[in-house]
Amino acid sequence: MSNDVAQPKTSPATFSNSAISSSAMEYVLDAGQRTILFWDVMRQRGQQYQEHMAEAVPHVLNYQAELVVDGRTLPRPVNYGLARITPPHGIQVNAALRPFVVVDPRAGHGPGIGGFKADSEIGVALNAGHPCYFVGFLPEPMPGQTIEDIARAEAVFLEKVIALHPQAEGKPCVIGNCQAGWAVMMLAAIRPDLFGPLIIAGSPLSYWAGVHGRNPMRYSGGLLGGSWLTAFASDLGGGKFDGAWLVQNFENLNPSNTLWTKQYNVYSKVDTEAPRYLGFEKWWGGHVNLNAEEIQFIVDELFVGNNLAAGRIKTTDGLGVDMRNIRSPVVIFCSQGDNITPPQQALDWILDLYEDVNEIRSYGQTIIYTIHETVGHLGIFVSGGIARKEHNEFASNIDLIDLLPPGLYEATFERKTAETVNADLASGDWIMRCEPRTLDDIRALGANSPDDERRFATAARVSEINLSLYRSFVQPFVRAMVTPQLADSLRRLHPLRLQYEAFSDGNPLMPRLKKAAESVREKRTPAPADNPFIAVQEAVSAGIVNALDAFRDARDRLAEATFLAIYGNRALQAAVGIKPNSLAERKAPKSALYKELLEKRIAELKSHIEQGGLRECAVRGLIYVGTARGGVDERGFAALHRIRLSTDLARLPLPEFKAMIREQFLLMVLDQEATLAAIPKLLPAGIEERREAFAALRQVLAAGGELTGELAVRLARIAELFGVSHAEFANVPLAARVELPKAS
Repeated sequence: MSNDVAQPKTSPATFSNSAISSSAMEYVLDAGQRTILFWDVMRQRGQQYQEHMAEAVPHVLNYQAELVVDGRTLPRPVNYGLARITPPHGIQVNAALRPFVVVDPRAGHGPGIGGFKADSEIGVALNAGHPCYFVGFLPEPMPGQTIEDIARAEAVFLEKVIALHPQAEGKPCVIGNCQAGWAVMMLAAIRPDLFGPLIIAGSPLSYWAGVHGRNPMRYSGGLLGGSWLTAFASDLGGGKFDGAWLVQNFENLNPSNTLWTKQYNVYSKVDTEAPRYLGFEKWWGGHVNLNAEEIQFIVDELFVGNNLAAGRIKTTDGLGVDMRNIRSPVVIFCSQGDNITPPQQALDWILDLYEDVNEIRSYGQTIIYTIHETVGHLGIFVSGGIARKEHNEFASNIDLIDLLPPGLYEATFERKTAETVNADLASGDWIMRCEPRTLDDIRALGANSPDDERRFATAARVSEINLSLYRSFVQPFVRAMVTPQLADSLRRLHPLRLQYEAFSDGNPLMPRLKKAAESVREKRTPAPADNPFIAVQEAVSAGIVNALDAFRDARDRLAEATFLAIYGNRALQAAVGIKPNSLAERKAPKSALYKELLEKRIAELKSHIEQGGLRECAVRGLIYVGTARGGVDERGFAALHRIRLSTDLARLPLPEFKAMIREQFLLMVLDQEATLAAIPKLLPAGIEERREAFAALRQVLAAGGELTGELAVRLARIAELFGVSHAEFANVPLAARVELPKAS
């Protein structure tokens, strides 16, 4: 008989129940602690809001700045100011480089988002060595200030920047984010002499544009009956429009993020997510006010009226705002993932103003666009990844952008690899190419049909009628009832402000919450990541998000169907005076004087075909061969820049160099064969000079890769025109042909 004592066995079911019970206890403790910590983050957010709004100049800039011009001191005072960014320790700026001016959006939030992080628009400009300036604003507008006053103040700011940098090659590069983008474009149309390249990020310029089923925000004005509601909100504010209403519109676009995801992300990662969340909320909750005149102009002339691209906006002195007057390169940065400014609203102004690319060239305009596939509206000018890629490439290649011949281009980005040819000629981790495009490429993104345009024109006319009725019969009573005290109370009671105020330390319950959170942090016991109840929590969250997204999609479909049905009604269109051919009336008129001036300019250009020397001939060769490549590569420009620094081209100021490139390009467009045929007549007699010029030309062209196919055929023709042997250069290693100096 065995002496062993039988041991009780634990059944699988007993073990499973025990494990589940243990996991449940871990999760309950973790969830309870996270709940207390989450609400403490909300308390911190509320207190941060109170402290931020109490600042004299609330902003979220991550840089030290020195006020240069205070807009409140101008003859027409505005609440804007120009500040010079102080480079952080370790960053040196080059006074010879063109300055960058970042203009922040005033669309309900306070200033600073363009320099919110080290990886930002300001950050990449400073890292590229450019002096940097920032245009921001105060929370309260100056009495009586208008959009035109702000534009004229920004002109003063740019004049000051230009005066501070007389040695810089080129006018300032101006970055306009969101609302600031269209404001900058308007100013550039009035004062083109003040601008270098413009970078317009996430900014609507064609306000009716979009595609069915994807861009519901453009229907809002029509569904609300037009801009009378804007006037009503301004009257309730005592002559000021509360920017919190603009922020509310943005939040309504994505209820799952507004009502759940943003907060759930903090709750589920409360140990690590609070700093990022609080940093963003500091900007998101910093609401600012606009004068009634400002917001009424924005809604009537832009969002409902869509008058900017139509050339129907005029200044108080009768000057028309025509974006065809802009002479600087315009870089449009937009995204398919942006539901506030979709690519159509960012780009379709080009279709409104021009018949084809040759017409763009005839105005001397250079337009470059790039479309991100996924990033959202704020990510265009907030995301560190975007700053390290697109904005970094724009800053590093701003002179390339400035020198591009007139036309329409798309900027594309290719990551550098070990196989990249002449990778040292490209800064950063990407290679930027500017590839020629046509208006059909813009149309392929989606555009309104004539029926859609008539619907929006009808909504604009209905808006005018309703606004007139409101002003005649309702506005006097509203203004008589609203006192300054009532207006202030209504602003403070706005739901977006209340969510901050309710959890600030002014709430007597908050000190207890703060003490409880401190105790929890001392005893924090997070549940393991593989806890099964965490997976259940995630599944519940996903279900809530899906339900809210389904609600949003159904709401948006209903909104679109309602708008199309109401404003597509032919009887309503006829009643408000929208004719079947009324769309032609909305196109920006073409001046007969401009046509006459264009004909004279063409005749003048043709007379220059047989004028010039070695420089002009080399540029003609570059354009002729480079056109076959189908784009301009930053490596080729870097090679050209280095050659320019080491030859007599260095004596040619950048504006004159740019003018020469543009003139030679236009000559090639007008009469390519005659322009090429004139090369032998313009070249110097000395064979060595021609050999050196051809060698440099080939070096620039080969910077982006070997020259084969049509490129090689065209290069051989240029060699023949230069009177040199192409074979002689083809048999010599590329690096031995021209020794490029290092860029300064």
